Amino acid sequence: MQQPFKAVKVTDNVYWVGAIDWGLRYFHGYSTERGSTYNAFLILADKITLVDTVKAPFRAEMLSRIKSITDPEKIDYIISNHSEMDHTGCLPEVIETVGPERVFASAMGVKALSEHFHLDREIVAVKDGEKLSLGNMVLTFFETRMLHWPDSMFTYLVEEELLFSQDAFGMHLATSERFDDEIDRGIWEYEARKYFANILLPYAPQVTKLLEKLSKLRFSIKTIAPDHGPVWRRDVNKVLDLYSEWALQRPTKKAVVVYDTMWGSTGRMAAAIGDGLKQGGASPKLMPLRSCTRSDVATEILEAGALLVGSPTLNNNIFPTVADVLTYLKGLKPRNLIGGAFGSYGWSPAGVEQVWEALTEMKVDLVGEPLKVKYVPDSGSLEQCVSWGASIAERLKELCGRETT
Repeated sequence: MQQPFKAVKVTDNVYWVGAIDWGLRYFHGYSTERGSTYNAFLILADKITLVDTVKAPFRAEMLSRIKSITDPEKIDYIISNHSEMDHTGCLPEVIETVGPERVFASAMGVKALSEHFHLDREIVAVKDGEKLSLGNMVLTFFETRMLHWPDSMFTYLVEEELLFSQDAFGMHLATSERFDDEIDRGIWEYEARKYFANILLPYAPQVTKLLEKLSKLRFSIKTIAPDHGPVWRRDVNKVLDLYSEWALQRPTKKAVVVYDTMWGSTGRMAAAIGDGLKQGGASPKLMPLRSCTRSDVATEILEAGALLVGSPTLNNNIFPTVADVLTYLKGLKPRNLIGGAFGSYGWSPAGVEQVWEALTEMKVDLVGEPLKVKYVPDSGSLEQCVSWGASIAERLKELCGRETT
């Protein structure tokens, strides 16, 4: 039985034909409490063109949306902007169903698709800046390597001034609304920031270079159509500005305090440190790992200036939840942070020392020495925690002052 899904008009000649994943709560490492979308777009040109596909389980939904405006077998071209499986999972089956004249990808995309699917047909490689005629319209391709895979590229529809941006400018957000101006700004700005922090942060220098490249090309962008989340038609310049700002990772007075605790001692230290940070003029954000995910932590760090990590010692090692979040953050490569390590211990302070080593590997500018308290902190120890937090706040104010001069 044919599913009754409908395409959504984006412009006069472009339709959204993707899928909504309402139930997604975990996406390769980060929590997606609001689900996601897998966006695909159909260009109704002389050469009908499908830009990206969807995750394999959602193939029928995408094809149903395509059928609401045209016969899928009329599709002439398929463009693969990004080879990750949430955008190509059903590509082999779609190629078999549609029988397109040609399928296009970047040179690295051709390699990735071949290694993913071992296809028995040619995928045509396009070069950076290459144009493709659709008869009455023209596409231009731009390589965006490592945003966030080596194969990644943008596709620009000249006549509609529309940029198909694959994973850039996206977010994990499942809604029945397809456009940014239909969604509460507080929601989309948070989810866009979370997406940048958890997906694109390691490639922040490439983001800056890409935005400079787009500026030099001087072509107008009226619409940005990413592969996840809403299509940008009102706040196009706003999201470009946000990416520019996030990529720089300028430090702020926010200090993120991440910790876990076994019997409450490290938690008491964290609370006292937070009070000291506040007294010193910083804005503390305490994140107990019993209620915060690793992706929540990454999101808060994106617009922070300090990272303080607390851990008890378990079996002469760092506490497992703390080890988890530090491993995750190390891969994201945040920059321009000061920080420190703290924690309670019994007979071995190894947990705190391992936190210090991990922060050193992350190139966090560490303040002073690790703050250690044996067993339960007394009033003197808590005063020491307050003072430690205040001293870090002072360093943070100095750092932020240098950034604004």
